[in-house]
Amino acid sequence: MEDFDNTDFSSIVRADIRNSFDEQDNKLRPKMLKDFLGQEAIKGNLSTFIEAAKQRQEPLDHLLLIGPPGLGKTTLAQITANELGVDFKVTSAPALEKPKDLAGILSTITERTVFFIDEIHRLKPAIEEMLYIAMEDYELDWIIGQGAAARTVRIPIPPFTLVGATTKAGSVSSPLRSRFGFIPRFEFYTQEELAKIIIRSAGILDVQIEKDAALLLAQCCRGTPRVANRVLRRMRDFAQVAGSNVITVETVDEGLKKLDIDEIGLEKADRDILLSIIRNFGGGPVGAETLAISIGESIDTLEDYYEPYLIQCGLLQRTPKGRMATAKAYEHLKIEGDKTAGDGQGTLF
Repeated sequence: MEDFDNTDFSSIVRADIRNSFDEQDNKLRPKMLKDFLGQEAIKGNLSTFIEAAKQRQEPLDHLLLIGPPGLGKTTLAQITANELGVDFKVTSAPALEKPKDLAGILSTITERTVFFIDEIHRLKPAIEEMLYIAMEDYELDWIIGQGAAARTVRIPIPPFTLVGATTKAGSVSSPLRSRFGFIPRFEFYTQEELAKIIIRSAGILDVQIEKDAALLLAQCCRGTPRVANRVLRRMRDFAQVAGSNVITVETVDEGLKKLDIDEIGLEKADRDILLSIIRNFGGGPVGAETLAISIGESIDTLEDYYEPYLIQCGLLQRTPKGRMATAKAYEHLKIEGDKTAGDGQGTLF
């Protein structure tokens, strides 16, 4: 059983943060398209493109996978390699510090290899420029010598498929983006899709879960499979300690209370953001930098992780003047007060 004392529950619904338990449970990742639940439009198109590439015995067109963290971009890249029956190489943009790092990987790949680069928007310009030629001509530009004696040599490499993943599509340069043949955008999963994923994962973890419990759990997982699997493992632990191999609605309800996750998946940090806007800044508007300081988070974390889900839930508004809590936020937090502009005098029911 996992050690609760050493487990940090504060980031359990942070899909952008991976922990050791996520890595240990790679067995939950589907291996083939038929086992990948959700994202039906992407799966349908990708299946067609894979079959066509296999029939022609050619590498698949380069793919750029766009979407929030935890929705299955890395998993789909691995599945693509499995479906094609080819090798799979994986790295991340921050790990590629110099052009020779990229050259070292590409010079050792086999034909039609799927090469996956996570966080591709963070590629350094020199590496990105080298990648352009590799993607289009399957060659590497390499400089030999120094000064006046320097010359460029083009080294051929096997045809391959580059799969890039990014959470910030706007940060991917236009020249790089234009070299991808298929650019699908991942959407958040529905409650029903997440419930199916939870039931499938429970079977792999050798624990039973009631259908209603799976639906309740899915409601609190922010539309993200990574969060769903992470919270499922915690529910398994609560059930196990209670002496049961079945996760019931009661188990989920009690477990979510202990983890401080509410019925729509908000954790303490989410509620602190809304409460700070309402209590400290009269409901808003308040600037992002001021808000980030008030809750002790960085602006990047606030804007990239917390705000998108709060906006999706209709609890937060971004306006030209700053962030504002909506009437729905007051209602969700059970706070009375001026719900249009905020008067700073909200009171708990």
